[in-house]
Amino acid sequence: MAGGAPVQAHGTGAGLLAPLVSELDRMAPSFDVRGEQIRILKTPAEFYETLKDRIRHAKKRIFLSTLYIGKSEKELIETLREALGRNPDLKLSILTDALRGTRESPEASCASLLAPLVDEFGADRVEIRMYHTPNLTGLRKQYVPKRINEGWGLQHMKLYGVDDEIIMSGANLSMDYFTNRQDRYHLFSSKEVTDYFWGIYNGVASFSFLVQPSKEDVAGYTLSWPMTNSAPSPLEKPQTFVKKTTSTLQALIAAPEKQPESELKDTRVYMLSQMSQVMKPDTSTELPVLTRILERLSEPEYAGSSWTFTAGYFNPAPSLTKLLLNTASNKNVVLTAAPEANGFYKSKGVSGLLPDAYVLLARRFLYAVQQRGREGDITLKEWRFGTTGQPGGWTYHAKGLWITMPGDANPSMSIIGSSNYTKRSYSLDLEAGALIVTRNEALKARLGEEQGWLQDHAAGVTMEDFTRNERRVSLKVRIAMWIVKVVGGAL
Repeated sequence: MAGGAPVQAHGTGAGLLAPLVSELDRMAPSFDVRGEQIRILKTPAEFYETLKDRIRHAKKRIFLSTLYIGKSEKELIETLREALGRNPDLKLSILTDALRGTRESPEASCASLLAPLVDEFGADRVEIRMYHTPNLTGLRKQYVPKRINEGWGLQHMKLYGVDDEIIMSGANLSMDYFTNRQDRYHLFSSKEVTDYFWGIYNGVASFSFLVQPSKEDVAGYTLSWPMTNSAPSPLEKPQTFVKKTTSTLQALIAAPEKQPESELKDTRVYMLSQMSQVMKPDTSTELPVLTRILERLSEPEYAGSSWTFTAGYFNPAPSLTKLLLNTASNKNVVLTAAPEANGFYKSKGVSGLLPDAYVLLARRFLYAVQQRGREGDITLKEWRFGTTGQPGGWTYHAKGLWITMPGDANPSMSIIGSSNYTKRSYSLDLEAGALIVTRNEALKARLGEEQGWLQDHAAGVTMEDFTRNERRVSLKVRIAMWIVKVVGGAL
């Protein structure tokens, strides 16, 4: 095993991992894997080519959970079509969000793009599902504009499973995410991990609308609510819907009664879910796990640790901001998108104000760092590679956390997944992720490289930088701040 024999010395990285692992085992389901079973992809193009390659060679199942598939993604659809045509044993399941997936209807949309696959290969081989929030019903649904209605909750999980492998990411399935929007992508070659998320996928699909092709409907599809669904329609009985979804999900996301062997021999992957909108009482695992890790890092023995936290849309939940500032760790980095790398940069309408809102939020965070006297060990960096909307310009959408233990050169912990770590992530959206805890030196080195290359196009910013004219936010920023709370980061 990479990393040698177990080390028990409490002051070392391995020794300090042990009490954390013991706690985490009681908080979330987990599976032990070897470090080489986790491959870290670097670029949008590598993500896209890897996904297509896995689809082409699929033998039994493909399941794709995403916020949306771009309405012009004909190459991806053709790759799926060819795989289905080549292998009669192959089944395809796709789960998106109903509000985002039908936004452009009756014009071309995600739903109209996918429906023909059902027509061509049959409902027994292709199933398209779309989750709809129970928060948007009646008059509210009737009158709230389509660009704003996503503020009431979304299906936000990014799970790209093929046979016994799964790519965990924050990326959606559209051309910008395949070409010039930087994200993170971890490929897990593990049947146990893939089967677990297949269970989560099916749980959410069981209380989602079914997309069916329709030649009569001008949009080319209809949304129906099968009698076999695990809950009544959220549009008709939202409270009963949540009661039923709670019972469906509780058994899937709870930590098992039988704990794994406490000793971490190589790598343990914890399954994280945040399903606050559809669980009452809420027994989601992501926020409690993240909270406990950061609480641990506030203890004196972790003073030699360090962390890197990244979010393309920098608006962490207030509780997380407080926890990050309270850690005893040193040499910490917060990495976020520069305004010019924000997907909303110079976009039309009120959404064009969003980059200003994130500038203000970043400034407030840096001010809090200053007030705590932590300028020496918490650095705010902005990522920029060209300018959004101009030739060669990229946007930044990566999110996650890396933690390096005292005495170690590379991270032994990292969280990957769909969450933006915002207040809405922990109240409105359906999120899925994974926490990697490893003693495998080769995997730790790869996590260190990932942490590094994401900062290749990043530069530190200071309070002085925020006083420059181009950084000063206008009065309109109040509107932008409201938008951030309602719809910002819903990507």
